[in-house]
Amino acid sequence: MSLLRIPALFVGHGSPMNALEDNRYSRTWFELGKKLPRPRAILVISAHWYTDGTAVTAMIQPRTIHDFGAFPQALHEMQYPAKGFPELAVLVQDILEPIEVETDFEQWGLDHGSWGILAKMYPDADIPVIQLSMDRNQPASFHYEIGKKLAVLRDEGILIMGSGNVVHNLPAEKLGAEPYSWSLSFEQFVRESLTSLEEPHPLFHALDREDGKLSNPTPEHFLPLFYVMGTWDKKEPISTPVEGIEDGSLSMLSIQVG
Repeated sequence: MSLLRIPALFVGHGSPMNALEDNRYSRTWFELGKKLPRPRAILVISAHWYTDGTAVTAMIQPRTIHDFGAFPQALHEMQYPAKGFPELAVLVQDILEPIEVETDFEQWGLDHGSWGILAKMYPDADIPVIQLSMDRNQPASFHYEIGKKLAVLRDEGILIMGSGNVVHNLPAEKLGAEPYSWSLSFEQFVRESLTSLEEPHPLFHALDREDGKLSNPTPEHFLPLFYVMGTWDKKEPISTPVEGIEDGSLSMLSIQVG
């Protein structure tokens, strides 16, 4: 393994309020930022950039996107002024050929699935960040294969971070509720499957399970996990820096590869 090899992360981002609050999730993110080898740059795959086709941000200064509704004004005023990294965007395009990856110079930026975590991990915003979108028209195996291709970036000091939630059913959320049985069973299935060597990977059809359907009525918060799992070399340790199910149906499980 290269001395430069950086772990890959899937982070359960949960509520945008985690960017403001001091809680066990945000404290874990802060500690990760201190413990991990300092990356040269960060590539984020966020649940909130779910597109037709695949795109990568390539602007010099990505804007901070406040892609949420009725939250405190302080959250809407937060900025995360990390620089972009156009050269890394071009490298990602090259690595993913023959998949066509659109270059985005102005439409996107950093959504809250990205900056909401990074504001805690790297509060100085002094590490370049780009985002890669997820093609809504493709199966889980496609996203996993992209992760496998992107794995080479870990040897170049690039932090690959998926941002979503293993369980994400907002209509079923109840403030302060205990986890639903299906939330617990699905999260446990995911945890037990992380180190599976089976082909195809058992998580490819996780959302066909009854508890998977209940845990993820739509797939976009689950799919970022495949990019991170795709970077696993089948030998590295896989750990869970933080876990917990909030309000019955929102898993905050985070997964570290390497």
